[in-house]
Amino acid sequence: MTSHAAPGAVAAALTSTDPHAGRSNNGAAHAPGHAAEAGAQAQAGGAWPPGHLLEVSWEVCNPVGGIFQVVRSKAPFMVDRWGERYCLVGPYNPQAAALEFEETTPTGVIGRAVNALRAEGMNVRHGRWMISGRPRTVLIDHWVSQAHCDGVKYTLYADHHIPTPGGDTLIDGVVSFADAVRRLVEKVCEQSAAGGVIGPAAGPVIAHFHEYMGGLAIPMLRRNRAAAALVFQTHATLLARYIASNEEDFYDRLSWGTIDHIGEARKYQVQTQHLMERACAHGSHVMTTVSAVTAEECDGLLGRRPDVVLPNGLDIQRFNVGHEFQTLHATYKDKINRFVMGHFFPSYPMDLDRTLYMFTSGRYEPRNKGFDLCLEAMARLNAELKAAALGINVVFFIITKRPTRSLHPAALSLRGVLNEFRWVCEQITSHLGETLFKQGAAGKRVDLEKALDEYWALRYRRTQQALKTDRLPLVTTHMIDDDHDPVLAQIRSLGLLNRPEDPVKIVYHPDFISPVNPLWGMEYEQFVRGCHVGIFPSAYEPWGYTPLECVAMGVPAVSSDLAGFGAYVMEQNRHHERPGMWVIRRRSRGFHDAAADLTRNLLEFCRLDRRGRIALRNQVEAQSWSFDWGMLGPAYSIAHDLALQRAFGLTPAGHIGA
Repeated sequence: MTSHAAPGAVAAALTSTDPHAGRSNNGAAHAPGHAAEAGAQAQAGGAWPPGHLLEVSWEVCNPVGGIFQVVRSKAPFMVDRWGERYCLVGPYNPQAAALEFEETTPTGVIGRAVNALRAEGMNVRHGRWMISGRPRTVLIDHWVSQAHCDGVKYTLYADHHIPTPGGDTLIDGVVSFADAVRRLVEKVCEQSAAGGVIGPAAGPVIAHFHEYMGGLAIPMLRRNRAAAALVFQTHATLLARYIASNEEDFYDRLSWGTIDHIGEARKYQVQTQHLMERACAHGSHVMTTVSAVTAEECDGLLGRRPDVVLPNGLDIQRFNVGHEFQTLHATYKDKINRFVMGHFFPSYPMDLDRTLYMFTSGRYEPRNKGFDLCLEAMARLNAELKAAALGINVVFFIITKRPTRSLHPAALSLRGVLNEFRWVCEQITSHLGETLFKQGAAGKRVDLEKALDEYWALRYRRTQQALKTDRLPLVTTHMIDDDHDPVLAQIRSLGLLNRPEDPVKIVYHPDFISPVNPLWGMEYEQFVRGCHVGIFPSAYEPWGYTPLECVAMGVPAVSSDLAGFGAYVMEQNRHHERPGMWVIRRRSRGFHDAAADLTRNLLEFCRLDRRGRIALRNQVEAQSWSFDWGMLGPAYSIAHDLALQRAFGLTPAGHIGA
């Protein structure tokens, strides 16, 4: 494996200040050194000997969260580098596997390990993940009897002091998966080291684990002294997510060192998960995370400063459509126009040529995701646009997922009437067009009113009348619990009620956008391409794929310095902001100061003419290649090289270190 230094500051090691950070649960000390040393060795020393890389995640072939996107988009880069020696490992979920996974015959070192586990009675599936790169994948049906699971839980407590409650299905799943992964890694190590009849030794084994749900095997493997280099990557600490959702001064408290992590874990009833995370962090040879922001969390809450930061990238080529991205923006904007016509036109008309579409999206964590800051900025932008009299309308969409009773009957009804009205217009055009063609070709003058069949004229007027309503457009598309929804409460308190005189309109859509949604009939990615700006000023966001996805599609985006992506953009551009990649400063600043900054950026965008917006999209799309895995992926090699150095004392040339 050839190792490369990551660009910019990605490869910079985050030096630990904890004297115990380099020790595993069983007291084994890590070898000295850090990622910068490993990077320098990699440049000078050549390739590692052949080996195998296992990448373990709860979300392999299992789309339940953001890590699914990380692993999925990175897979082609890893396959290019490792080939058949790279294997993804995840839990077997029959419903998800039916769509994501293709079973194949096990071969090679990994195949022999799979067959050995099958002989011991474990249900292990070997095949290909049906994504770009078609990486080799092993899915484990890890569920075991309760008695077996209780035995593993007892060992966890005896060896690592991790108590596990009874009757928690998720915890039982994490524990049983960890034990199954431990067995798989140990079998791969055995087969890799085997010689004689089987063949020469296949080289060192690296196991790279994502989050505690995939990484609980780490302390087990260290306890058993498995011959593998272990890398743990946390994408967010569970405890930080809870604290940040409920307390405004989280990052200040973190920097002051005043958080009692055990007390806070007990307060939020996540003691088991928190102790699992700490065991993974301290048991790994190399600790990594996705951003400088989460590195602070790891240091303060897990007690170990990460060795390497591994920013999340995208397979930009998948989003790249060449010069067509401007055309696609216009195409999908027309689809959004259709939604806006059905939602707003029954109450009052809007000039769609002077209407801008802005949106935010993400998990239903209104404060963490910055929904509250977005709405405050929209109220201010509404006042600014009124005062400036620019003649611009803004429709702001909040796209999230939360429990709902149903689509709002009024929204569904009006969209149905709009669809009917369009069909009537198409029928009239078809009938009238044939008449115009025949009579016009014969040189006759046509009276359009008389030429139109009376049936269609009446149907046109009736359908048009059915579209009209005397109430304001809805601010939400769904029936939800009005009394306990903080987003709706803030919309009402700010007076963002979709009045005709207000330039800023709000559409709160608490469900996913999809082709089967009757209000949209389009993919989420198409919706993003059709919008003008994505706004994601998070108060807590370990990385943040939503602004990165916007940038990949040439859509200007807003992030914050409390999001990993925003902090990374600021780090790479200390002296200026990249056009169309705005970062709102929220760290140690008041809510209203951040809202003022966001409002100013959005007002400047509203002042751009069409040519200016096109130029900005071109700039954003050109900058997206900085976030391709081809640029960010090599940092993973630095983490893997460092793990091999610490686990086996190897240098990049494959020699035993002094």
